[in-house]
Amino acid sequence: MTLIAIEEHWMMPDLTSALTALPPQVRDESLAFNEMGDHQQRLEDLDSGRLAAMDEQGIDVSILALTPPGTQPLPSTDALRLSRSANDVAAAAVRRHPSRFRALSTLPMSSPKDVAGELERAAALGHVGTMVYGRSGDVFLDDPLYDDFFAAAAELGQSVFIHPQLPSRAVRDASYRGFDPMTDLALATFGWGWHLDAATAALRLILRGTFDRHPDLQVVLGHWGEMLLFWLDRAGSLSRVAGLQRSVAECIRSNFFITASGMLNPALLHHALSVTTIDRLIFSTDYPFQHPTAEDINSFLGHFSSDSAREKFSSGNAASLYGIDI
Repeated sequence: MTLIAIEEHWMMPDLTSALTALPPQVRDESLAFNEMGDHQQRLEDLDSGRLAAMDEQGIDVSILALTPPGTQPLPSTDALRLSRSANDVAAAAVRRHPSRFRALSTLPMSSPKDVAGELERAAALGHVGTMVYGRSGDVFLDDPLYDDFFAAAAELGQSVFIHPQLPSRAVRDASYRGFDPMTDLALATFGWGWHLDAATAALRLILRGTFDRHPDLQVVLGHWGEMLLFWLDRAGSLSRVAGLQRSVAECIRSNFFITASGMLNPALLHHALSVTTIDRLIFSTDYPFQHPTAEDINSFLGHFSSDSAREKFSSGNAASLYGIDI
């Protein structure tokens, strides 16, 4: 069975240098996770090492996506320059390995006027979608400044992956401090804050009426929906208050795809299927931060109710969303 993984991260040394050179008050401390173990080496390898890791796991196609925080913390000029460079590098990797790689584009979200243009340029290079984060500085993803971007994404058929990012300094000060520095960071990132932040960004897009204006827009959330699938009974009431044409749950079922992000827990699968349909679930490993083995993956695939459902999750849905001929 073909296996397509859609949230497989990479990093560019020039971008690492630019991000680490930022002043402390805007620097993204989660970059520390890239330096753990052999993560940096794996992130920068877009050739033989990555292909070998894919072969070990049984992954046929990886959809490459720049690791957090992308270019979003950078000043607008640097964000545009390095976004363009990242898109060129990723496109070159796809050309070198056309049967094994596809890529999601990187966008200069801190320069809203340049976002739609770079999305179009990257799509012309062959990028099959894009990955963004819920906030650039103090500007939320649902700000009207980005509506041209969402219009372009819908028109081009470029799905938008909303990936977690480090919460703002104000939010961290209010909710994620008081322990040793590493525990503070872990609580604000993979332990809790990352996922709540991404879910909030997605919910804000719904409440802003984004999907009423752009009904063809498709969004991807990792980590089994970043908590949002587990709180729809309450979040669903917001649609009435906001005067939306469709409910929050309807938007989730028709405009959102959900990935596993290497969290191969059958209980999470079963809950997701109680909220949305098998046509909306996609495999991913969150490389290199999660390390499921081929045995782990095959065991998890055994929990699907039919060969058809298993095929949709493992490759069919991703192939359809990203236009991959399998």
